[in-house]
Order: sequence, then structure tokens, then C-alpha cells
Amino acid sequence: MSERPLTAARGFDPRIALVLEEVGRRVVGKEDAALAIVCAILAGGHILIEDVPGVGKTLLAKSVAEALDLRFHRVQATSDLLPADVVGVHIYDPEQRSFTFRPGPIFAELLLVDELNRASPRAQSALLEAMEEGQATVEGHSYPLPEPFTVLATQNPAEHEGTFPLPLSELDRFLFRIHLDYPSAEEEDLLLERMGAEIRPQPLKAVLGRGEILDLRRAAFATHVAPSVRGYVQALVRATRVHPEVVLGASPRAGVALLRAARVWAFLHGRGHVLPDDVRALSPWVLGHRLRCRSGSAGACLREIIAALPLPRSLQP
Repeated sequence: MSERPLTAARGFDPRIALVLEEVGRRVVGKEDAALAIVCAILAGGHILIEDVPGVGKTLLAKSVAEALDLRFHRVQATSDLLPADVVGVHIYDPEQRSFTFRPGPIFAELLLVDELNRASPRAQSALLEAMEEGQATVEGHSYPLPEPFTVLATQNPAEHEGTFPLPLSELDRFLFRIHLDYPSAEEEDLLLERMGAEIRPQPLKAVLGRGEILDLRRAAFATHVAPSVRGYVQALVRATRVHPEVVLGASPRAGVALLRAARVWAFLHGRGHVLPDDVRALSPWVLGHRLRCRSGSAGACLREIIAALPLPRSLQP
């Protein structure tokens, strides 16, 4: 099983195909990753991109935001980042003799947190409420975040100095964890040809708007899931808890996330029902970062679990 879903079969919803085409005008060879971000946005989830510097994580996030016409903010995580730098502060107005709230960058529709693991645990905690409940609380006042709201965080797994490991409670709030990988030789040649003479990339056209995104979300959540497929999701999640090499299995939240993502994934590919293959394809993205194994990688354990789990025999309602 591949470590990432394949889009070779195509058959996307035409509106999504336009988004991917627009992003592809700027970002070379990252169609799977762009599709993952769109899927996370429609599913109401968040995404963690774990990869080395310079492979296009920030460019990809900004490009998707432009193509979807989303309000985009960026936070550069550092060891001295404070929660107030993320969520905002109350400022005293001497003329009004009262405090007014100055929103932080978290009040965006797509928030990029670059090098999240460089932020201290205290600063990271500022994201937990927002990612789970869609609101930010400052000095006892709760402020709703916009809809859609998606956190796209990055971290560099090869560099450990000055970093803080993400706690499991935070990892569990990410719908997907993906890797971009280095481009192929052909993709890198096209990248050099396209970007080598540009200081700043050309602006992209907004293909969808906020209202259309929310409409697509409602339509995606109506995608049919047969009881046998729902049972397959449950069996897969429960199997991670009894595998002999797994110390910490997937939580119930992981099962909900996997089923929600599979609904959106099927919809993005133009289908009105979820297939077991949708669940299997998304499992590395959804479950890989939620498992802790005694030896080897979580991906290897997950491949064993999926290979041993029989597929549903019937997809009837």
C-alpha cells in the first residue's frame, strides 16, 4: 500500500479539478498534497505537513488559499512565541475607557503555522481550543472563528535543536499528516524553468468562494456510507488497539475523522458513496500520526493491519 493516496484515476468533481489546475499553475507536482488540503478544508479538519525545508510547503498553502479565495494568515513559530501572538489581546482604549479586542492571526480561514514544533508547549496550546471547538478564548471571552477554519502546520523532522515534540493530544487534532517528498527529475526541471526567472510567483485566480466551499462541505457530508463500510472503519480503528506492536492505538476521534474524510474523498472523486478503497487510501494520512509502535514505523504496522483485515462483502444500504 502506498504511503499516500494516488490521484492517477482522476475523475474529480469538476469544481475541484479547476482548483487543482489553478494551484498547479504555480506548484509543480504536488497534486496529491493540494487535494489533501482541499479535502481537509471540506471535512472541517486540519493538516500537518512534515518535511524538510524548501519542498514548497508554504507556497502550496498560499496557493490553495488563493485558489479557494480564503483569508490567509501565517505565523512563524519560534521559541519565544506567546499565545497572545496567535489568538490576540485586549487593548485598553483611554478615550473609551474600556478594553477592545485586537484579533490575532488565528482569525483566518486558512492559518499556516510554519515550523510548529519550534513553538513552546504554551504557545502550541493556544491552537488546541481553536482546532477542536472553532473558537478562541481570551481573558474569559470566547470569540468564534470564521467558517471554514483550517490550520495547516508544518514541521521539519530532520532538525531537532530548539524544537518541542508535538504532544499526542495535539497530533490527534490533525485530520491528516502528509509528506511532500522531493520532486522527480522531470518535476524539478519544470520547476526550474517556471520559477527560475521569477522573484515572486504570479497571482492565482480565485476558483471558488467561501459560500461555495460551505455548500460543497454540506454536499460531501451527505455522501452515502453503507453500514458495512462503517463497520470496516470501526474494525480498522479497533484493530490498531490490539496489534502486538502497537503501544497506543487510534482513538474514537480517529474513527470519526477517517469516516468524515472518506465521505469527502469519495465526493471529490465524483461518487455518491464511500468505497472501502477510500478508507484504505486515506488510512496512512489519518491514522499514521496517531499510532505509537514498539519497533518500526507506524506505517509498517498499519500496512499489516490493513492487509489482515477482510474487505466488506456488501455495500448495500
